[in-house]
Amino acid sequence: MKIQLVTPAPLRFNNGNKITALRWAKILRTLGHRVTVLQHYDDKPCDALIALHARRSYQSIRRFRELHPELPLIVVLTGTDLYRDIRSHRSAQRSLTLATRIVALQKMALSELSESLHPKTRVIYQSAERCLSRNSKNRGDEFKVSVIGHLRNEKDPLRTALATRSLPKHSRIEVQHIGRALDKDLERRARAEMARNPRYRWIGELAHKRTRQILAQSDVTVITSRMEGSSNVLSEALACAVPVIASRIPGLMGTLGTDYPGYFATGDTLSLREILFRAESDRAFYRSLQSVCKSLSPLVAPKREVAAWKQLLQELQF
Repeated sequence: MKIQLVTPAPLRFNNGNKITALRWAKILRTLGHRVTVLQHYDDKPCDALIALHARRSYQSIRRFRELHPELPLIVVLTGTDLYRDIRSHRSAQRSLTLATRIVALQKMALSELSESLHPKTRVIYQSAERCLSRNSKNRGDEFKVSVIGHLRNEKDPLRTALATRSLPKHSRIEVQHIGRALDKDLERRARAEMARNPRYRWIGELAHKRTRQILAQSDVTVITSRMEGSSNVLSEALACAVPVIASRIPGLMGTLGTDYPGYFATGDTLSLREILFRAESDRAFYRSLQSVCKSLSPLVAPKREVAAWKQLLQELQF
């Protein structure tokens, strides 16, 4: 089948939506379909549309439904959709009504949707290829912490840097932050933070392969987001068996579970500082994070995501 996959983010940017869209295109091609990835629906004939982002892809969604009222339309919900836009934007709400199927990326997303939408909603966890993580028995002098996320407000990107300012002098924590600056003020603050905080280094955007290498070499990765639909970084960490420290938000709890020991209070610098230092200094606690993340790795297995998309397309009589 000919499928158009729409993602509103510029494809030249190496962000989560792009990574997701390209991974799904690969999965759909593996299943035998012809896939075109675009920023906007181009009116060309196709057999189905998959639109990432209910609000930002609304014009594509509306146009496709006008031209093809009988064809399958799949709308994928992002964090800003779930935790902001569908509450107040008519375009996002309308996208959900027009959709044949809605895809959410973690199970807690269902609580944000009206029960009338549940029958056509499917949860598909984002997958990642396995990689070899750093051997914790062979650590050097540093305790490597990675932060992977662009500099924009929703990611609360400098929270980890702030949390390391007043760690004890004997702490071995060092932070590497990977991500493009999408906010000039946050870029200025990141540069100022590097100048005053020897534990923090912002290294900008890197290729996906290099980013995965740094993630895999980390002792922990920290996800400080205020809002997520899910997280490619989380999936990558679980696949690489790297322990995660995460803000307690539904978009992360929907994958990690409500009882995960590695949460900190969202936006709380002191809470994050305490859990970072505990991960470094308390071996039993660190192993508990490792154990839970390892047990969750099957959730992000590529075969599981492929099977979920195959099932969804079969429901739509592909």
